[in-house]
Amino acid sequence: MSPSYPGPLPEPTMVDLLLATDTLEGLLHGLAEAALRHAPAADGCGITLERHGHPLTVTSAGTSACALDEKQYGLDTGPCLQALRSGEEVHVRDTLEETRWGPYPAHAVAAGTRSSASFPVAPHSDTAGALNLYSPEADGFDTADLTALRELAGQATGAIALARRTARSQQFTDDLRKAVQHRAVIDQAIGILMAQQRCTSAEAFAILRSASQNRNVKLRDLCADLIVRVTGRPAHDPPELKPPGL
Repeated sequence: MSPSYPGPLPEPTMVDLLLATDTLEGLLHGLAEAALRHAPAADGCGITLERHGHPLTVTSAGTSACALDEKQYGLDTGPCLQALRSGEEVHVRDTLEETRWGPYPAHAVAAGTRSSASFPVAPHSDTAGALNLYSPEADGFDTADLTALRELAGQATGAIALARRTARSQQFTDDLRKAVQHRAVIDQAIGILMAQQRCTSAEAFAILRSASQNRNVKLRDLCADLIVRVTGRPAHDPPELKPPGL
């Protein structure tokens, strides 16, 4: 006997989506699919992000979103781009009567789209975007759960912020690793000079820095060359950095 449920299964939260996928694109795709469930008359949902002034549909669900998004990018105008650039919701009740955005409404009508709704994602940031829904029906979002759609756009904003923070953390770790490796090479060269010149570490470092400036060579490269000339082997790297607690 199959189990019975008291009602429809709850929508997955952003935490659920994070656990179900290991990429930002996968998480955003889950949000796009969820958006379609909250807009029964819609036949497509796309999520647009802008990087370095260039909009891109990073994921879509349904059938209509990609082509309509791309048309707006080509025209450099449309409800999707207006939501992205203004940080405000943009609703189109009937493209057949729409007068904004130049030739775009006529293209949407020809493509079979009569209404749309665009919700800003990560507004006023360098990764601003929009969650865009399209419907073949005029007034197609009168029955949509706009509160839920706004929450999904907010979840997309949170996902992007998390991805940016993770990327910055990884870049910081990479930079720190390089800095430690460079310092290890310099310290090894200082040790060699201290033994050769019978001087202090400060005096050895001053000698290396002066030679670097006089020869117009990076200090790290000068030290690496000294180590090879003296030992016949390249400098060894320090132990691999690991996150705290590992």
